[in-house]
Amino acid sequence: MWLTYSNLVNSRVLSDRMVEKGRSVDPECCIMNRKSWISVFLLLLRQGVAAQNYVAILPADSPADIIRKAAHVVPSPRQLRWQELELTAFFHFGINTFTDREWGDGKEDLSLFNPSQLDARQWVRVAKEAGIRQVILTAKHHDGFCLWPSKYTDHSIANTPYKNGHGDIVKEFADACHAYGMGLGLYLSPWDRNSPVYGDSAKYNELFLHWLTELLTNYGRVDEVWFDGANGEGPNGKRQIYAFEAWYHLIRRLQPQAVIAIMGPDVRWVGTETGEGRLTEWSVLPVNARQEESIAANSQKDQTFAPLGDLMSQDLGSREQLVKAKGLIWYPAETDVSIRPGWFYHAKEDSLVRSPAGLMDLYFSSVGRNSVLLLNIPPDRDGLINDADIRSLRGWRKGMDATFAVNLAAGASVLSEHALHPAAMLDGDRDTYWTTTGKDTTAKVDFELTGEKTFDILSLQEDIRVGQRVEKFVLEYYDHGQWKEAASGTTIGYKRLIRFPAVTAHAVRLRIISSRLNPTIAEFGLYKLAQ
Repeated sequence: MWLTYSNLVNSRVLSDRMVEKGRSVDPECCIMNRKSWISVFLLLLRQGVAAQNYVAILPADSPADIIRKAAHVVPSPRQLRWQELELTAFFHFGINTFTDREWGDGKEDLSLFNPSQLDARQWVRVAKEAGIRQVILTAKHHDGFCLWPSKYTDHSIANTPYKNGHGDIVKEFADACHAYGMGLGLYLSPWDRNSPVYGDSAKYNELFLHWLTELLTNYGRVDEVWFDGANGEGPNGKRQIYAFEAWYHLIRRLQPQAVIAIMGPDVRWVGTETGEGRLTEWSVLPVNARQEESIAANSQKDQTFAPLGDLMSQDLGSREQLVKAKGLIWYPAETDVSIRPGWFYHAKEDSLVRSPAGLMDLYFSSVGRNSVLLLNIPPDRDGLINDADIRSLRGWRKGMDATFAVNLAAGASVLSEHALHPAAMLDGDRDTYWTTTGKDTTAKVDFELTGEKTFDILSLQEDIRVGQRVEKFVLEYYDHGQWKEAASGTTIGYKRLIRFPAVTAHAVRLRIISSRLNPTIAEFGLYKLAQ
């Protein structure tokens, strides 16, 4: 998709910020800030390039050409909206909740499933109060049990005591999301340990399309569809070949605004369930020849491609990786982790819920490393978020609010030579940015603070609508006539947060040591971690 002036100023994405500011918006989407999109277009025009979320590498391209192209790969509108969420949540709930297992085998007694106080509105309300902006329900896990009354299997909520077989937890969940203005996501496990046709690839893939169609046509707007790569044996001992691209095309047709995550073309797994992202996290990744052909074939329809495979290496997007590629794709990372040791609720883990401080650590190691945090919060057997989880979430939210309420760099005088719009880094608007003039890929920005400040957190954000570019940076502070290093890092991307021993200073300096093209910094912040 080529980014032209026309589709820049008319690009439509969900803007939760407008809702937060009390403005009325179209429930489906809204026009992004026209002025900010025009500024992006003018910068791209000045650099003589069209921006897109995929670019092919030509045989004649030199290493310098490839890096220049990488600097112009940008997120699609759906990817941008997803990245700006920062915090999302998973609700693992199903028959496993009642069997006290993590993975069911598809042979469970469905009469066990009968949550006596289920309140999906409570789930969503708890998440929203914690600052979470999108939530995902396990509509079907590996055991094959469907939380909606599907017409295509008997292994569903329709054959449980819950509401005398007339329940539909996907509907209750969707209604709660829509009522609270919460983004709605659905997880549908490709692996199915109950279905008799799993392993008969054609029949099961057709069945899976039926399930997707039910979920994507009966519950209103869906913002994320989540697949994992689990592919074990079915009840017949066979393994399945998944028709991923057919599934993707159906999702694009029925819910075009939805990101397709993990085993999908929009969002990838960070590679670990520890909650820690890479210290160097690029959103622009290389694709090989086969993947490049798949993307090119679908480029006039929508951006889809088969899963890229092993993305667990520490180095995914360095210059060394890019110059060997056949194409480049914007493919950002999601960091998933559970608030408890397990993913489904177990009463024995009530004392093992992550503390508020532990959740704060997760925020820094996920969102603070150019990722989105997907935090699992499993409802209990009553169908409620447990009090232990709620207490921790509330403590975390209190600490977040206290830490990030005031940018200690606000009001500073900003000096930067050979640069444009230095004040944009402190205006609280991530749709404006500072950048360098000419071909400068290194820079120095001095901030004279409004008096001495004590801080131990650096926050940086690039304007990823223009691309991800910064490769190395340093923060310095002025102390007794000398500039001393407080923190340093490599990639920034959507957001980079670095904690360091507290310093007190009246002046700081940001040095961009290396960038793939003119750096574009949208936000600069200094904060003090609340105790």
